Amino acid sequence: MSTDALALRHNPWPARVGRVLVYAVLLVAALFFLAPLYVMLVTAFKDAQEIRSGNLLSLPGSLNFSAWGQAWSTACTGTDCRGLQPYFWNSVLMVVPAVLLSTLWGALNGYVLSLWKFRGSELLFGFMLFGVFMPFQVVLLPMSQVLGWLGISSSVGGLILVHCLAGLASTTLFFRNYYAAVPKDLINAARIDGAGFWRIFFRIIVPLSTPIVMVTLIWQFTAIWNDFLFGVAFSGADSKPVTVGLNNMVNTSSSVKNYQVDMAAALIAGLPTMLIYVLAGKYFLKGLTAGAVKG
Repeated sequence: MSTDALALRHNPWPARVGRVLVYAVLLVAALFFLAPLYVMLVTAFKDAQEIRSGNLLSLPGSLNFSAWGQAWSTACTGTDCRGLQPYFWNSVLMVVPAVLLSTLWGALNGYVLSLWKFRGSELLFGFMLFGVFMPFQVVLLPMSQVLGWLGISSSVGGLILVHCLAGLASTTLFFRNYYAAVPKDLINAARIDGAGFWRIFFRIIVPLSTPIVMVTLIWQFTAIWNDFLFGVAFSGADSKPVTVGLNNMVNTSSSVKNYQVDMAAALIAGLPTMLIYVLAGKYFLKGLTAGAVKG
């Protein structure tokens, strides 16, 4: 045993002090990042008079749920809907198929590029990686032309296609790097036994893919639900997602600003992603440590 190890064994105080400092820094960082969420939450339960006269960080005198009802309600004047309800369900209709399709598409791409390599597959994968770093602003004009040619512009179906294409590079990268660690002998043995492309995929690869599937589902759900650029560029009056509805609601001109309604609307819009990470966050971490973004 080294001299330093013996010294720490007989005098554990330096290690304890270091551990306390680490926890103190983590606590300060957590409080710093949670402060805006706390302000939003307490403001959403206050009334307008309490917001104007009270302290920003003070707790509400009583729980007032009227702001939540106003944020969710569908009171419309012409084409202007103040509530988030129609936009929220537009996002649900868009996110669920887009996440499932992009995950399946990425799994198939990763399967082919890692276990069924062909001439030029590495070059193709390299070109696909450009999509991970490419700013989405450069595809707005060509994508709008493609959606127009297909006849699905300004629709939920068009948004689903856009998000599947936008997430294809990331999902392919995740699955390709994960499947690269699958033993080749396992695949070769299955091929010798007569298993083909699809049978190997569904009988061998898919059962091994739970960690990376969870990573991709959470990643895609968060990216698509929180997207604003594609939502504002490619949606129509009846297909706007919740992020666009929230922006329109907050920026609507009014003589009196209802901050409690805006905060409640922001919490409603962000609630699905927060629930996803609370309920499935441990699977996300397990998937990452299983090799989802290695290589």
